[in-house]
Amino acid sequence: MTIGLTGVTGFLGQQLLDVAIRRGHQVIGFSRTPERKINGCDETRRFSLEEPPDVTGCDAIVHLAGEPIFGVWTPAKKRRIVESRVLGTRRIVEAINAASEPPEVLVSGSAIGIYGDAGETELTESAPRGEGFLPETTSAWEAEATNVQKARLVLLRTSIVLGKGAGALGVMAPAFRAGLGGRLGTGRQWMSWIHLRDWTKLALFAVENLDLQGPLNATAPWPVRNSEFTRHLAATLRRPAFLPVPAFALRLLGDFSHELLDSKRVVPAAATEHAFGFEFPELAPALKDLLG
Repeated sequence: MTIGLTGVTGFLGQQLLDVAIRRGHQVIGFSRTPERKINGCDETRRFSLEEPPDVTGCDAIVHLAGEPIFGVWTPAKKRRIVESRVLGTRRIVEAINAASEPPEVLVSGSAIGIYGDAGETELTESAPRGEGFLPETTSAWEAEATNVQKARLVLLRTSIVLGKGAGALGVMAPAFRAGLGGRLGTGRQWMSWIHLRDWTKLALFAVENLDLQGPLNATAPWPVRNSEFTRHLAATLRRPAFLPVPAFALRLLGDFSHELLDSKRVVPAAATEHAFGFEFPELAPALKDLLG
């Protein structure tokens, strides 16, 4: 199968590229700098927010491109977050709908941020949208994807992805190694997470499984509270974790603080229903594999 991949140079895109190739797929990378050769890609094509890309010859599209959400959400940052997702997805959908031989499936990146702060409620794919900047942005992002007419659609709602030396662990692990780790706020908020290998397997599962469509929570089956995550991470690194970060300090980050303090107890109901096998369903073995 030939897979078209946006966001191919990112943390998730690079891993998906490597695994797809090992499985025997060919990959066409989409980039804002198509003249740049990307190792592993059969070719690189242009991707921009201004015009639809060329999806000729793609059997599937996995659309991951988007402005990273980490950092202070200034008005300019929030604008980039919205435009990169909404306009980028619109261009992908326009390309598929206009193609004479369209891809069979669009796996469109999304996020569990769509659920917002849900407290103790367990969230499956049928849970309602939350309130706030990220739920509204993610909802608009998904709405663009649902305009696709010529392809099966999977909305890949990604949680915190744990990978070695990058992603969330790339930010947290150095602080914990230095003995500067601790819970965020009260630590009672639920965190949903997934090991990078499971995320990659699930993304390809969405491409290859013809019965799968609609929202797909890319989360491990066992979410944890932030305090439990902190305890496991500190234990894996054999460091103390006694420096909690108070909620008022995190709120200095503005709207981004919701990503750190909101409670999202998300479970992968659709993946479980379709008999997807998680290699790392529980947090402690996942952290040991990545950091032990």
